[in-house]
Amino acid sequence: MSFLFRGQEHRDAHHAPFPGPRDGRRGRRPSRKPALAHSAAWASTRLRADLISTLPIDTFRKSSYGQVEVPKPPILIAPGGEEHDVVDIVEWMYSSQCDLDTLGNAFGQITDVDSFGKPRRIDLLPREDVVVQSLRGKVTYRVNGKEIDRSKLWHERQYTASGVVVGLSPIAYAALSLQQHTAAQDFAAAWFGGGLIPSGFLKYNEKVVPAKEAEAIKLRFKLAIEGGDPFVAGKDWEYNAIEAAAAQSTFLETMGFTDLEICRFFGVPADLIDANTPGSSITYANITQRNLQFLVLNLGAAIKRRENALSRLLPAPRFVKLNTGALLRMDPETVARMLGQQVRDRLIAPMEARELENRAPYTEEQYEEFDRLFGRPKSEPATAKGVTS
Repeated sequence: MSFLFRGQEHRDAHHAPFPGPRDGRRGRRPSRKPALAHSAAWASTRLRADLISTLPIDTFRKSSYGQVEVPKPPILIAPGGEEHDVVDIVEWMYSSQCDLDTLGNAFGQITDVDSFGKPRRIDLLPREDVVVQSLRGKVTYRVNGKEIDRSKLWHERQYTASGVVVGLSPIAYAALSLQQHTAAQDFAAAWFGGGLIPSGFLKYNEKVVPAKEAEAIKLRFKLAIEGGDPFVAGKDWEYNAIEAAAAQSTFLETMGFTDLEICRFFGVPADLIDANTPGSSITYANITQRNLQFLVLNLGAAIKRRENALSRLLPAPRFVKLNTGALLRMDPETVARMLGQQVRDRLIAPMEARELENRAPYTEEQYEEFDRLFGRPKSEPATAKGVTS
């Protein structure tokens, strides 16, 4: 995935991928190993994608009585289609969440729509097949080199920056935000200034450019960008910036970040991926509270963004909610105590509590047995206008 910035924005470190180091030979492009080669980065991404993709998806409709649950449309059951290789919602959510957490973007091609004009099928696209370009406020998308109508493309993003139509990877976002290492700042300045490695390539699509003409074009291009001026070219020229994923792993290696710091980039507590956390006193005496903390502080924002994105797949006033209660599964004793208290406080009825435990409604025989064992409850004294007589 690459992105074309307007004017001098392509040299702005806040809107461009962070570089990786050279290997000692001037101008050599860094290895394109993905950042997930680091075990802590991979474990953090896997954990987030595993949990978010397996949360039950519920659909509701707003009404004067509140929210009413409605049947899920096909897009929230098998968004990748039901023929041949079935891609169900869990697999689709996992793949797209991995892209969001590593690149900041997830792309898919809309191949079918329903009677409301909403997507019925979205085939996720490999991230390297999509190019996003922005020129003078106009944004275009290309898939495998061919421009695609925006209405035919599904695009989710996170870790956004003002004025940029694509999201950033968490590592690039952290690299461009941290100001703790002067050497890294100097290296970034040299990279974005073009002193260490080409920041992109300029291609003419019509014919083979003679060497003399190519040198003149290159000189004109360099003079324009070094002075911070816009570069003017014909309609056949295209500038592609080096993609962010190319240098993420080398950035981690160069800065020497620990597992704990990498987990911080991805928004995952280090103890949840068995990373070494010196001095940690966390115990699992109350795993429910630990999961609740992880849900609220680390996953809450990502879940809300996904709910908003999935809600756009439904006609208004329908909307989507991810059932986070699945993450907060409790031990049987805690569940029984919680449900019993909710029944006593009249927040739910006994039948609702049984349904939550996947139990059938009471039978007449069960009612009689309760009365025989515990006696029939006494009737409450009559009241008038809420005052006990």
